[in-house]
Amino acid sequence: MQTTNDTFNTIQQPQQNNQLQNTGDMLVANLTQVSLEELVKSKLEVLFRQQKETKVELNGLYSLVMEQVEKPLIELSLKAHNGNQVRTAQMLGINRNTLKKKIDNYNIKPRRLRLN
Repeated sequence: MQTTNDTFNTIQQPQQNNQLQNTGDMLVANLTQVSLEELVKSKLEVLFRQQKETKVELNGLYSLVMEQVEKPLIELSLKAHNGNQVRTAQMLGINRNTLKKKIDNYNIKPRRLRLN
């Protein structure tokens, strides 16, 4: 039986949106024309349709979606600020201690994200 995470990661993207284009298993989008919200919504619509067709239970979906957005956001923000957690927290609008907790929860290594 597939888990929510397995299902979420193996969704085929919809073909009706002409701004989105499948290339093998990778989604290619012109990000100047398609918002992050539209990309997430599109993927979730397919997920719910597949869930209905396959009768896979979607448990913990909220946490999964938040993790898949939040982790790369934190990683890329840290990289943009050369691993500086204070500046990264300021940019994200969160407390530095909150950022540190999220870094630990996601097992992110800020030193590896520093520009050389």
